Amino acid sequence: MLHRHAKAACAAFAAVGALVLAGLPATAAADPAPAAAPSAADTLGASRTDPELLKAMQRDLGVTARQAAARLGNEAEAGAVAGRLQNALGGNFAGAWVQGADSATLTVATTNAADVASIESKGARALVVRHSLRQLDAALAKLDGTATAAAEQSVPVRFVDVRTNSLTLQAVRPAAADALVAAAGIDPALVRTQQSPRQPRPLYDIRGGDAYYMNGSGRCSVGFPITKGTQQGFATAGHCGRPGTTTTGFNQVAQGSFQASTFPGRDTAWVATNANWTSTPYVKSNSGNVQVTGSTQAAVGASVCRSGSTTGWHCGTVQQHNTSVTYPEGTISGVTRTSVCAEPGDSGGSFISGSQAQGVTSGGSGNCSSGGTTFYQPINPLLQAYGLTLKTTSDDPGPGPGDPGEPGGTWAVGTVYATGAQVTYGGATYRCLQGHQAQAGWTPPNVPALWQRV
Repeated sequence: MLHRHAKAACAAFAAVGALVLAGLPATAAADPAPAAAPSAADTLGASRTDPELLKAMQRDLGVTARQAAARLGNEAEAGAVAGRLQNALGGNFAGAWVQGADSATLTVATTNAADVASIESKGARALVVRHSLRQLDAALAKLDGTATAAAEQSVPVRFVDVRTNSLTLQAVRPAAADALVAAAGIDPALVRTQQSPRQPRPLYDIRGGDAYYMNGSGRCSVGFPITKGTQQGFATAGHCGRPGTTTTGFNQVAQGSFQASTFPGRDTAWVATNANWTSTPYVKSNSGNVQVTGSTQAAVGASVCRSGSTTGWHCGTVQQHNTSVTYPEGTISGVTRTSVCAEPGDSGGSFISGSQAQGVTSGGSGNCSSGGTTFYQPINPLLQAYGLTLKTTSDDPGPGPGDPGEPGGTWAVGTVYATGAQVTYGGATYRCLQGHQAQAGWTPPNVPALWQRV
């Protein structure tokens, strides 16, 4: 796992704060939003990225300081544009991703050539493909529902790869992948098979670092501090403990206990702490704290960094969302696959993009000497499942999950919204552009990066 808290991202961005995706507007001019509405980069805190996180991006992504800062701003703007196009294209939408050293190119795929002009008018590159994202997601769900335990062990990683417009299977034996596809009755034209000798596994460890201990023995790391009403606590990986498992802190002082845990299936859990522990909006780093300002989901291709008690800060990119991976203990669905390395002891800790919480480390393969692949459990579904509120640097904690916002409507602080979700606020209807947990002050009219008026 990882550590206990996360700090914000970025001072160097100030030098390039005006950068946005080439051809993409800094704000949504077509939306009936206030003229002074903040850009997506401002909303998601890209201009406040911590220098240490930027240095890790430079080292692991092979980019300059300017490119690292520009990536975060461009990725924030790209997410907003991709969200608008996903809602507009509907069933034709086939995915979106960013690329380039500074993530300046956004590609949006569609199954209908008539959508090309609309996509290009938003400054994105259009790509016409054969299969929609809905088709590929449905095929993955069907395959997961059909696979036996033996088949899952032979084909341990399964995901929708929007960049190749395929359902990709990483198999120990390619013949096993073919048999699984046939058994599920899936069109082989949807599928791409890769041979992968590495078997993913959860990343447990019992070595030193800022961590917590379960029942006085095994050790994991805190993912993200949270609250549930007045209760303090933290989110972490489900494989670290079961409901009732007691925890002690990094200092071996009594800390709390697991309240809920799911593993396998998902890799989610949360721990309620006693009165001696207070949730803070940070992830611990080698030199201080990285602030957490929200939980807006990063796009495919976006930069993402992981902080771990074994290997410290390491960065890479989001490879695929909605991945299914089979560990020896069983299959986990809905995780995100990344190019970030990890090692035992990093499990359960924080994945962050800029200052936006992404998820808790689940498992992976490889190491940080030769490189590897790591999967994280997305934070928003975890928060939603347990009714938790992510601790952020907002001065105003706002109401708890489900409490209505002002001046009336269905939008509520603390609620987790997925792309395409609709809410009302102030007599108007809005559609969500990017998955996130609503924060105080992020009212739909004020954040066109996250909401579009319809």
